[in-house]
Amino acid sequence: MTTVKVLSEAGAYIPSPTVSAFQLGPVMIHFYALCILAGIALATYLTERRFVARDAAPGTTFDIIIWAVPFGIVGGRIYHVITDPQLYFAAGQDPWDALRIWEGGLGIWGAVALGALGAWIGCRRNNVSFLAFADSAAPGLLFAQSLGRWGNWFNNELYGEPTNVPWKLEIHEMAAGRAVLDAAGNPVVLGYFHPTFLYESLWTLAAGIILLLIDRKWRIGAGGVLALYAVLYTAGRFFIELMRTDSANLILGLRVNTWVSGVVFAASLVVFIRRRNHDRSRAHPEELPDKQVSP
Repeated sequence: MTTVKVLSEAGAYIPSPTVSAFQLGPVMIHFYALCILAGIALATYLTERRFVARDAAPGTTFDIIIWAVPFGIVGGRIYHVITDPQLYFAAGQDPWDALRIWEGGLGIWGAVALGALGAWIGCRRNNVSFLAFADSAAPGLLFAQSLGRWGNWFNNELYGEPTNVPWKLEIHEMAAGRAVLDAAGNPVVLGYFHPTFLYESLWTLAAGIILLLIDRKWRIGAGGVLALYAVLYTAGRFFIELMRTDSANLILGLRVNTWVSGVVFAASLVVFIRRRNHDRSRAHPEELPDKQVSP
């Protein structure tokens, strides 16, 4: 777990790991991948509970997840590579790095888009409503994103401007999964920055809790839970993107993901307003109403 250290020359700060992976026999295990897997496991558990409460047969969630997760990972990587091609295809870069997903780099919108396609295929194969699955999965997706962001902490990436606030993040110079050492054998510290990965992790955690509470109290109409997920997530992501300083392509002076967050926020808000009073989504809309089971 992360702790706050106090040193006379740096003041209070949040330390970052000096390693991002460990060797297990012949396999290199990356903490980034473990964080993603932990998020998937938590989201699957919560989605299963919520989906069963919408009349799905127990276990149907897992049949859909095996389609959604691979599609989502591929989509997230494709989006990242397309929106930051200079990291892989500029002079001096190795294009094969685009395949090294364990080193970090997933774009949420690509993950959501292709993940939704995979989920739709899974729903079709299991003869259940896609909207019911999407509404069931939305809160868990936020919690998965919250856990996944800690992979960026291990990789010493996704930070903001230099700062002196007590919760500033120490960032090391990293190479081959380890911090670069100076002549004295100490990790090279690049500086202290706003921990934007932590801001997003906390925001998605709070948004997931808010979404669960709203859906439980008002029983939002079909598709409305998914739309509200996008509204809540993009509301925070828009401002967090403005704080980030890592390499990114710009449109009219703003990061691509800032524009995407703004557009998705507006579109999702319209969808939520239109869908919030519809009938609640159910796995089998033509059958019995959903059970009164808390998620």
